[in-house]
Amino acid sequence: MANRLQREGAVVRGRNPQNLIEKIIKTRIYESVYWKEQCFGLATENVIDKGAELRFIGGVYGGNFKATPFLCLTLKLLQLQPEKEIIVEFIRQEDFKYIRALGAYYIRLTFTPVEIYKYLEPLYNDFRKLRYMNKEGRFELIHMDEFIDNLMRKEHYLDIKLPQIPRRQALEEIDQLDLYSSVLDAELDKIDVSDSDDDEKRKKPKPRLVSRKRSRSRSRSPKRRGGKKTEEDEVAEANALRAKLGLAPLER
Repeated sequence: MANRLQREGAVVRGRNPQNLIEKIIKTRIYESVYWKEQCFGLATENVIDKGAELRFIGGVYGGNFKATPFLCLTLKLLQLQPEKEIIVEFIRQEDFKYIRALGAYYIRLTFTPVEIYKYLEPLYNDFRKLRYMNKEGRFELIHMDEFIDNLMRKEHYLDIKLPQIPRRQALEEIDQLDLYSSVLDAELDKIDVSDSDDDEKRKKPKPRLVSRKRSRSRSRSPKRRGGKKTEEDEVAEANALRAKLGLAPLER
């Protein structure tokens, strides 16, 4: 019973969803201790609990090609085939990053191309770190956006052949998808606007301070007629001299 579909007649892309995983990989999953102890008789709500316990992603590893818990839970979801709304909640919640990764992987395997772009592209803005177990059984660090990019671009990932999806541009041309816009594009637009404003400020001519000083000095100094000293000039010079001598200033 643990290796059968939960709903009769449920198919994905015209076939049993378990067959999305190659037979040899599926056999490794069935033989794994994790599958036998943790996945037998598992219901959808229990998959969420198991997903919260995940600590890394990966396919098969080691000389005996052992299946990771991540791959085991992927097969269990393919058996259970939860409602789409449940899987969408897997990726929308932000508390458990490995549940998000599990939901994204399931979406890539079973959803339509338009839905794949719709639900996975927003996850490009998630930059959290993920532990990835490679073929040698060693851990590597990747980021969530890298994981999503691998799902969108690669033909095989985590030892499962991913269903082909059309290029985004092709779906845009037939009006099934809107033009793609990312948060990074918006930030770059803001930077361009601020740079252009700075350039405009640099291009504006600076005021000539020297000419202002000259105009101020001219406005403050008394006017002279024909280059001759006025009576006020003479009194001012005389008072300056008298001040040096300690005498009282002249009255005007």
